[in-house]
Amino acid sequence: MSDKAEILPGSQVTLHLAIRLEDGTEALSTFDEDPVELQMGDGTLQPGLELAMYGLKAGESQTLNLMPEQAYGLRDPSMIQHMPLTDFEGAFTPEVGQIIAFSLSNGEEAPGAILAVEEGQVEVDFNHPLAGHEITFEVEILDVDNAKLIEMPEPPHDMKLD
Repeated sequence: MSDKAEILPGSQVTLHLAIRLEDGTEALSTFDEDPVELQMGDGTLQPGLELAMYGLKAGESQTLNLMPEQAYGLRDPSMIQHMPLTDFEGAFTPEVGQIIAFSLSNGEEAPGAILAVEEGQVEVDFNHPLAGHEITFEVEILDVDNAKLIEMPEPPHDMKLD
């Protein structure tokens, strides 16, 4: 029996990961770089990607094919916006294929991909770039630290659930 900690909600995890598209194109990989350190549930990874890691221990690897709904979601047509070209005057001229950071009303930024520039309008896609794609998610778990997890007390045996 192994005494290595397994990944649980809230675990501190050090890992390498790779995300590949349907055609094998590598969208992201840390295997030739420094590993990623994260706390499960901190928003670093999409929930579906985290779900694929629960129960793994240091030294284990896993490769899964995930449907769009399990990974970055389906493409949402309402996330494609049309903006007047005049909104961009002075800053730069948008070109198809560019990814631009747009300021939101709450002070945060959201990336948008320029899909088209025509007739005084700019078509911007605010979907995640991997939305709508089936992906292959590969992870190699280097370390799992559960030392900071809050232990939940056992409920009383006579406690009734309504």
